[in-house]
Amino acid sequence: MSSSPSSAPLLNTPKNLSFSEVILEIKMLFSIALPLILTGLLIYSKSFISMLFLGKLGKDALAGGSLAIGIANITGYSVISGLALGMDAISSQAFGAKQWPLITQTLIRTTVTLLLASLPISLLWLNIRPVLLFFDQDPAVSTVAAAYLAFAVPDLFFHSLINPLKIYFRSQNITAPLMLSAAAALAFHAPANYLLSGLGVRGVAVAASFTDMILLAALAAHLCFCRLPPAAAAAVNILRCGFDHEWRSVLNLAVPSCLSVCLEWWWYELMILLSGILADAADAVAAMGILLQATSLVYIFPSALGLAASTRVGNELGANRPGKARATAHIAVSCAVAASLIAAAVMVALRAAWGAAFTDDEAIIALTAAAMPVVGLCELGNCPQTTGCGVLRGSARPGLGVQINLGSFYAVGLPLAVFLGFVMKLGLLGLWLGLLGAQLICAVLMIWALRRTDWILQVKRARELIGIGVQCHGEERNQVSTLP
Repeated sequence: MSSSPSSAPLLNTPKNLSFSEVILEIKMLFSIALPLILTGLLIYSKSFISMLFLGKLGKDALAGGSLAIGIANITGYSVISGLALGMDAISSQAFGAKQWPLITQTLIRTTVTLLLASLPISLLWLNIRPVLLFFDQDPAVSTVAAAYLAFAVPDLFFHSLINPLKIYFRSQNITAPLMLSAAAALAFHAPANYLLSGLGVRGVAVAASFTDMILLAALAAHLCFCRLPPAAAAAVNILRCGFDHEWRSVLNLAVPSCLSVCLEWWWYELMILLSGILADAADAVAAMGILLQATSLVYIFPSALGLAASTRVGNELGANRPGKARATAHIAVSCAVAASLIAAAVMVALRAAWGAAFTDDEAIIALTAAAMPVVGLCELGNCPQTTGCGVLRGSARPGLGVQINLGSFYAVGLPLAVFLGFVMKLGLLGLWLGLLGAQLICAVLMIWALRRTDWILQVKRARELIGIGVQCHGEERNQVSTLP
């Protein structure tokens, strides 16, 4: 990122951006975001159904399953998802620049990287119980969590293939296969859980893996048999995907992208671990798992908007249009602010009903209802910062996201959560108040960073990243330079 004293505040409309252009950009953003929202809702339904089946198995199964899902997110899915996002900028910018072979080469390199990363993670999952006991987790809950993770190992490798394919399609503005594949997979999830319910938490884990296997098969079928744009049909020299200097670009973006995602994901999941050492740990962990289901549901909307912003910003930078890239960032963050207000209101309104959807335990329901208003307020920061992270990824600046997340969640949020939760004895509510502080700081820092972005410089960086010449169109250069 480069500082530009003359840059306009992000939320100021450029002088030469007409109302019709704003509407057109909103349509382009949501033509990507809306299918991604539907896809996210379908994938979320899988998690929701799993939690319902865990709840029916009893309090220990719900607590152990929640802990296992948290561990899986901390050590596995966040790492795989973060590494995959390293291909986001390259693929979207290459599509904008019509560099078709580079998109497929990046897909191959990223997939190999994720499969290799899955090997040590799977070994950890198979030996997780001693680790949980070392961190003073409840022995009964730890045993349930260990059983779940052992049977979830295949799902880790499925995700190593699913994540790159999803980005491959999205970077080319192809979203229908993502939605259709998620719908096909979800159709099997509830029946699989029902048929495997006799296996307890192991059955829930196996059903989740089976569902993702169906999702992977559907995505692969779209890749192989559907007619795709020229990027998918371009001839690729597979030898170029060997371990040569061209891996450097992928890894240089994959590692900081992974760190940025993990720093945020880990904070959420660390809250489950912290709740496990509160008084009445089983109730606290179960309530935390239910609350995280609420945040996961709401997160679908800013996440989809952030992914759409990443794609649009990358496409425009790759196509030599810095003014349009800046307009996308402007409009996406503005939409995220509006979405945050709606999300907060909905979560406050559902505070009494949400916990009852998962369990009949009165103590868990009461804990959930008390924390839900704070969880809703967290979205006031979460929506803008999530969308801002998408803009940073599209402009190949994940390292800046690492700095912002590290400072917000760990320099501010974690000490505040520990102080309020344990020193001030606010318990579960204190942990969420710590997250609220982290999210608000993160959103402010993200908007400040985007406000000072030099978009002409980002075009030059994009052209260098995808290996083509650098020359902004005169009209685009004038559009950026005349911003107020």
